Amino acid sequence: MTDGTPDTAAPDTAIVPSPCISVCKLTADRAYCIGCLRTLEEIRGWKHMDADQKRALLADLENRQAAAAE
Repeated sequence: MTDGTPDTAAPDTAIVPSPCISVCKLTADRAYCIGCLRTLEEIRGWKHMDADQKRALLADLENRQAAAAE
């Protein structure tokens, strides 16, 4: 029986928020979205990723953002 609280022992079932910030515009070369920095493949695949895959992508996006700022 569960009390309704999230199960922190099961990270694959945790909700990982989307990086979308509703600025949906691709770069001129259509390489990635200027709002969230995801590629089209990553945007399409988000709903099929498990929580670990989403967290890994979020980490990649942080690296992309840091590289773009240089």
